[in-house]
Amino acid sequence: MADKEKRPEMKSMLSRILPATLRVRLLLMALVVVSIPIISTGYVLEVKGRQALIEEKQTKLFGLAKLLDVHLGSGFDSLLRDYDGAPDDRQAKIRFLNMRLRDYTDTIAEANPGVGVGYYSKSLNAIITYGPSREYDGKVGISIQPSHPGWKVMGNGERLVESGPLVRGHIMNAMLPIIRNGEVIGYIWANEFTEAIERQALEMDKTIFWVMSFGLIVSLALSFSMADRVTRHVNTIKNGLQRMQTDLRCSIRPLRGEMGEIVAAVNDMAQALVNERSLNENILMSIADGVITVDTDGCVTSINPAAQQMMGITASDTVGRPYSSLFSDEVNFTSLLLDTLKSGKEHISVALDYPLKDRVLYISSSTSLLRDDSGKVIGAVAVFKDLSENRQLQKQVMRADRLAALGELVAGIAHDIRNPLTSIRGFVQYLQNSSDPKEWQEFSPLIIREVDGLNRIIGELLEFAKPYPPKTSQVQMNDLIQEMLLLINKGDNAHKVEIALKLDASLPLIEADGEQLKQVLLNLLINASQAMPAGGLITIVTEALDDGSIRIMVIDNGIGVSEENLEKVFDPFFSTKPSGTGLGLAVVQRIINAHHGKIEISSEVGKGTAISMVLPVVHEKSKET
Repeated sequence: MADKEKRPEMKSMLSRILPATLRVRLLLMALVVVSIPIISTGYVLEVKGRQALIEEKQTKLFGLAKLLDVHLGSGFDSLLRDYDGAPDDRQAKIRFLNMRLRDYTDTIAEANPGVGVGYYSKSLNAIITYGPSREYDGKVGISIQPSHPGWKVMGNGERLVESGPLVRGHIMNAMLPIIRNGEVIGYIWANEFTEAIERQALEMDKTIFWVMSFGLIVSLALSFSMADRVTRHVNTIKNGLQRMQTDLRCSIRPLRGEMGEIVAAVNDMAQALVNERSLNENILMSIADGVITVDTDGCVTSINPAAQQMMGITASDTVGRPYSSLFSDEVNFTSLLLDTLKSGKEHISVALDYPLKDRVLYISSSTSLLRDDSGKVIGAVAVFKDLSENRQLQKQVMRADRLAALGELVAGIAHDIRNPLTSIRGFVQYLQNSSDPKEWQEFSPLIIREVDGLNRIIGELLEFAKPYPPKTSQVQMNDLIQEMLLLINKGDNAHKVEIALKLDASLPLIEADGEQLKQVLLNLLINASQAMPAGGLITIVTEALDDGSIRIMVIDNGIGVSEENLEKVFDPFFSTKPSGTGLGLAVVQRIINAHHGKIEISSEVGKGTAISMVLPVVHEKSKET
């Protein structure tokens, strides 16, 4: 969190440090872009040059040591064969070997000024020669210190380069072991003062520095020229854009190259904006929907002719006034446009009563925020259409639909009640003239059965016409389905019908009226069973949906429903069964709607029917509270 707070501060600090002018920024950028590669290249050249110089020195020194090694021949012992002095006289042996090897050592040293070369004998533990001898003859016979790297060379038999203070001084010393018959008998060295090497490296560094300086000066001069040209072109474009802020018809002066292409594109966009603005103004003026815009203070900034005509006002009387002043003071009206301006929430196609000063309009309104090019809110806009006439037509259509539905309902009731009444009347008329108790006993159950049928029809009608609101509680739909199976398995057709369950084990509890949902399942299972008189398969599926709801499906492979009857199956008193009342699916739909769910049916004649129900996990009343 602290890092996020520091970032704006760092950006602000950088903006204060960096220059504001484009020319200086381009120069700084050119300085960075040019100097970094040149300096990096110079640094790499310096490092690689020093490395190459040192490698060249080492190669040279080892080459001289190799010449001395070849000149030594079979070794110190072969040279001592001609020695006729005392066998135990170490100094005499050293002088003898020095005399035999000094001339060649001096020849090598004099041929390479600044280089020191020589032999060291391991058995005599002494310097045999050190050329040039005129300078270092006093070093002959000296033993090297135990810490001297020469002991390491004679110990492991491997060549070694060592830089530092040694016998001669601060030198780069290349040491080559003298190996004869697989035994290290001493070592040969060739060295050079590091000061001389540093002088050569310094001369190389100076050369690289002057080349880099020249390259930087030339590159910066070219960058300055290019930056000056780019700046002049940018200023031309900037000044042209400033003029376009007040008049889009003021085009920018043409330029050459890529800047010219940019200028041409800007001029084309400006002309397109002029054309688009004219088109938008024409559309706004001619559109049939009303359009009103307000600023961030809620004052009207524009109103098109359609809105003026609907509201009975003029632009001159409205623009600049608070939007709330357009409404009737006597009505507590919450404006969608002002709500959008305050909360940022958009409203899409919301139907509402719009209370004006002199009348009330019924409109469909959509509102959204207005933003400038940077995304800053500059106001809000409302687009609305007058639905007052449509509302009247809707009312007439709804009234006609209710009358038609009432007619169908009455016809259905009359049909379902008349048949049992006719049977009862016939039985009663017959029994009026009969005094035989057996006939009374025979027809009384028939009369009671018809009365029970009437009572069942009236009960279903009352249940459909006067629904009770759901008494919600936590319900597990899978358990409810298991309970329903016990009821359906006791039916007349139970032995012919097979029921398969595909229940989602992760199905959540839902807020619903369990008893009403039992009635839904019972009605659907009974309908499915009756659709398969010869038996068949009913599949019950449950699943949890991602949108916080569950789906229950009841699928059968019965006789199906024809396409022309699919739209009627939920209508009261519509039934394709001779003994059906037509209220079962109507009650199912009512219960599902009361639970704020959805029900759909799909069917194909001869293949079966599938009914799908979607129920929310949380009841709408729970959401509201």
